[in-house]
Amino acid sequence: LRGTPSAAWQESVASSSGPDYKNIESQKDLNRLAATVPVMDQLTLPGNHWKLRPVEFFDVTDRANTLVRETEYNLYRQPGFLTGNLLLIDDLTSDYSFFVLKEAPSSAVQLANPGYDFSAKIGSIQTVGAGILPTDLSETDWVRGYGYTLGLGGTTPLETIQTLRRYQDAKRPRRPDRDEMLLINTWGDRSQDKKVGEKFTIAELKQAARLGVTHLQLDDGWQTGRSGNSAFKGGSFTAIHRNPNYWKPNPERFPNGLKPVLDAAKSLGIEIGLWFNPSVDSSFSDWKKDAQTLIGLNQEYGIRTFKIDGVQIGDKAGEVNFRRLIDSVLLATDYRVVFNMDVTAGRRNGYHYFNEYGVLFLENRYTDWGNYYPYWTLRNIWNLSRYVPPQNLQIEFLNKWRNGDKYPAGDAFAPATYSFDYLFAITMMAQPLAWFEATSLPAEAFSTAGLIRRYLSARSDLHAGQIFPIGNEPSGRSWTGFQSIRSPKAGFVLVFREKNDNAEAPVKTWLTAGKRVRFEPVAGTGKAFAATPSADGTVRFALPSPNAFALYRYTVE
Repeated sequence: LRGTPSAAWQESVASSSGPDYKNIESQKDLNRLAATVPVMDQLTLPGNHWKLRPVEFFDVTDRANTLVRETEYNLYRQPGFLTGNLLLIDDLTSDYSFFVLKEAPSSAVQLANPGYDFSAKIGSIQTVGAGILPTDLSETDWVRGYGYTLGLGGTTPLETIQTLRRYQDAKRPRRPDRDEMLLINTWGDRSQDKKVGEKFTIAELKQAARLGVTHLQLDDGWQTGRSGNSAFKGGSFTAIHRNPNYWKPNPERFPNGLKPVLDAAKSLGIEIGLWFNPSVDSSFSDWKKDAQTLIGLNQEYGIRTFKIDGVQIGDKAGEVNFRRLIDSVLLATDYRVVFNMDVTAGRRNGYHYFNEYGVLFLENRYTDWGNYYPYWTLRNIWNLSRYVPPQNLQIEFLNKWRNGDKYPAGDAFAPATYSFDYLFAITMMAQPLAWFEATSLPAEAFSTAGLIRRYLSARSDLHAGQIFPIGNEPSGRSWTGFQSIRSPKAGFVLVFREKNDNAEAPVKTWLTAGKRVRFEPVAGTGKAFAATPSADGTVRFALPSPNAFALYRYTVE
């Protein structure tokens, strides 16, 4: 937007306190309410027979463990105020569908938030909330607001989500040489910055190489400056650039700079990444300094994978400056850099905004706090994968041998009750995050290197497909999984038998009914078989024990 805000807009913002849900008995009241929020787009739909499904997404995963909420809404003559980044719209008279994707942060943290994302009544569906206040406008400069995309689905749920996925994949085309990573980050063992240093990192690299890791990321503590998350006193997230050496390698921990670490990593075939916390002072007013820091680290050391943490976008100026930071780094590095955008805390950009810049660091889970349950992790990626490409998410697996005493005695779902292979398998449709210190793993953990080799050999094909959930929602006791659709005739299926007594079970897939399908095992404990999916795509799978999995490559005959 550019220009001068209308008096009506300024007045509505000044007096707005969100939607009023009192009884509306007159068209006059209705018109007054609808006029308080600027409209980004309006669809005029004929007839009365439409079913709407708003889908709301939640980040700030340090606090949230239900990341997707989908509801149904039937149109009426009075408007309903619907919340969510995605609105699925079904024509009940024809079975055709379409969707509106609001490209914005998660609903609860949007700027200039009117309290809802869509206003819907018979004959009209409005997309609202551009993330701009009247005071953000300029008469000379364009101000970028939130966006929206209208997509036409088909007559089946699969056709609709495939259309959405094609758009998402076009917006962030994956480059395997840049975007694929099996990354280890030692912060997951809660040593914070107490161990990080040259000797420790080289030891980590050697053990990580035994496991099959492709990237090692130095988290908070590699730098000279001390952050607010440090295990030591005196750290801060503000006034970073008062210390000109803040983003230089810590001379006590890395007395020879990063070169010995980089040399060791190169010899082992591992790429080094770094943690970075932009200066949040005054709406990222120091964005140019931050950009030069990242560009310099790329030019001097070849670092191209940066975890971006500590972001707090409190106003439009902050959003604009943060985008300037990211864009300038990509331009200066010929788009070689990839960002791991942390969505665990703060006011950040969620799943549908700034998502063209890299992958999302989804969640902090720790055995130290007893809040890592493997089926929770599986459930979160399963729910997100219907509407968000899981290849764009970093998903954690932890050292299951730590902190058994932090879980209740006899807890059937504690990490220790699963195999290490199973924990890794949960991450295979995403970007696996080894959230632990490799030097603290017991010897038996390294047997998972065999599974990791098989995964890496199939990863390019596996991640080239459109990946969607299959089976039932993970509950710790379900049959569940994912399907990677490479083409109408080929793809992969990853099936999990959680803790249950059923040696085989029907699993609803996205396969076409009536066409015989051959399944060949790639990893896990499944055996080769052939089956013909039923009318709803259901196939019976068999796995020999509870908490087992199988990755299959399938072909339709």
